[in-house]
Amino acid sequence: MAKTEFPYLASPLAIGQVILKNRIVSSGHDTVMVSAGRTTEQLVAYHAARAQGGAGLIVVQVAGVHESARYTSHILMAADDSCIPGYEQLAQAVHPHGTRLIGQLFHPGKEVMESQDGSLPVALAPSSIPNERFRVMPRALAASEIWEIQAGYAAAACRLILAGLDGVEIVASHGYLPSQFLNPTSNQREDSYGGTPGNRLRFLVEVLEKIREKPGKGVVGLRISVGERDPNGLPEEIALEALAFLSERKLIDYASVTTGTSASLGGSDHIVPDMAWANGYAAPLARRVKELVDVPVMIAGRINQPQDAERIIASGDADACVMTRALICDPRMPELAFAGRSEEIRACVACNQACIGHFHAGYPISCIQHPETGREFRFGRRIAAPKPKRVLVVGGGPGGLKAAAVAAERGNQVTIAEAGSRLGGQVLLAEQLPGREEFGGVAQNLIREVVKSGAQVRTGTRADMHLIRSLSPDAVIVATGSTPYRPPITVMGSPLILDARQVIAEGVSIRGNAAVIDWRGDWVGIGVARILAARGNRVTLVTPGYAPGETLQQYVRDGLLSALHHQHVDIVALARLYGVDDDTVYLQHVLTEQPVLLEDVRGTVLATGSQPSDQLLRELEASSIPTYGVGDCMAPRTVEEAVLEGLIAGSTV
Repeated sequence: MAKTEFPYLASPLAIGQVILKNRIVSSGHDTVMVSAGRTTEQLVAYHAARAQGGAGLIVVQVAGVHESARYTSHILMAADDSCIPGYEQLAQAVHPHGTRLIGQLFHPGKEVMESQDGSLPVALAPSSIPNERFRVMPRALAASEIWEIQAGYAAAACRLILAGLDGVEIVASHGYLPSQFLNPTSNQREDSYGGTPGNRLRFLVEVLEKIREKPGKGVVGLRISVGERDPNGLPEEIALEALAFLSERKLIDYASVTTGTSASLGGSDHIVPDMAWANGYAAPLARRVKELVDVPVMIAGRINQPQDAERIIASGDADACVMTRALICDPRMPELAFAGRSEEIRACVACNQACIGHFHAGYPISCIQHPETGREFRFGRRIAAPKPKRVLVVGGGPGGLKAAAVAAERGNQVTIAEAGSRLGGQVLLAEQLPGREEFGGVAQNLIREVVKSGAQVRTGTRADMHLIRSLSPDAVIVATGSTPYRPPITVMGSPLILDARQVIAEGVSIRGNAAVIDWRGDWVGIGVARILAARGNRVTLVTPGYAPGETLQQYVRDGLLSALHHQHVDIVALARLYGVDDDTVYLQHVLTEQPVLLEDVRGTVLATGSQPSDQLLRELEASSIPTYGVGDCMAPRTVEEAVLEGLIAGSTV
């Protein structure tokens, strides 16, 4: 192997009878690329891209082992032989790149979200103990049902091995069925599957024994949460004792360690931890496991850069690192890292918007920085422009940067005209919000792509029709963004009314109590409220929704609501702004239309969204110059839409 700055990460690793070419793992994660419980060409292309990019191991998302395992409408199923052809296609797409492939075997127990038709199925669990997060009351499993589910695990394992996979992984993490059996809080049975630590472990032991008894050789791994971060979750010590026992009995070939639980809001935040959590924060848990077992240990938990993974493995905390979101953001991350080009890696910023956010919304996962993810069939490779053109991109925000990079990569001669002194657009504002500093990486990554593409950049250049005609472009991509929107309200006297951008970027302060009017329910209103609270203001955050942050992915929102609580920010929900005078903010309840007054307010900050800056777009559309609009100038939305539209425009021009 050629010399690399990541010798530990690049080294092979034996798990059971299988050798991984390196120690970068894509863990099992729901992609919403499944149809009627089966794999799709979209799913195959998605995993093939990560194998081509150099991942050492890909663990395919959870597959239900029994009909009662259908916890969501888009779960992959392995409960009958019809799953085999799809898994064969996956293996045939992944193995030629030297990547190993393992499939997760799964039963949610009481962690049920919805069924195929959207109704809530009967949830089965060790005992009738409710689920806090999804508000599910399960029915206690009969012994015969336990045996049937155990047989389902073994049969599903046979099918995956028969299809050509290298092994299977039992999902005992995040409060799912095996964890529910282990946990004395959720398992209050009085038969041979409850009552004592040995009995509570029996379900998992028998599942593994049944898999080992079946014909076919393959790796058998276990994913488990060491600490579920929930008062009612599986205690850390019980998880450690279970791992030690299973390793000693030679029932597992590796342990994949994570933390958190799906059963509660706070615990679930650790399933896909956002940027508020430190890189590799769960690594000490893996070290505890390594001290007890004699099998390789993998660790997950915000490991988004090869430098972090190298440090974790070199220190002896773990033998391999789960880097799932890093591979969603940049499938070529392993290849670039081991080729000495780590500075080219598009680093994940853990925004959770298009990966787990898409899953929770029920549509295929992607990445705000790399919208090619999940769209490999359409955008998996750049198609050279049939005839290179002179392309002018007006605006250097995320949408314009992506459009310019893609258009230039296709062979066009591209120039960006940015009115400001810096590229990045509103990302430069977003990175100034508390807890969102890492979001600035989006701009850095896109700027690097532009530089590498060869596109020319002109900052301090405000494009108008005169400039455009003088440049004679063959096509113009307009990404002129948006300006703050001020809703029509009644203003009496001379109250201090600020836009959120004035507080964030200009540091304008308020002397006394402050009201923040949040219309979008995203990062901005919460961020401004936190900035003012940190300055010593008594802050009231007003939202027309049920709670702040409603448009944000749950794991992100939870952390921000916690921060608001710690900073003693008052929240008024279900209210819209009506008017302002020198010391009072007048609100209207959105359901009853009754007045709500905030008194002794010395400053009001409007986080009321944006309006498109579309004048140039309209002028160009009236001309004969081929024009494409992207991002907020079309309609103010998020970075995700801007970058995706930039990709589409750059691929089309």
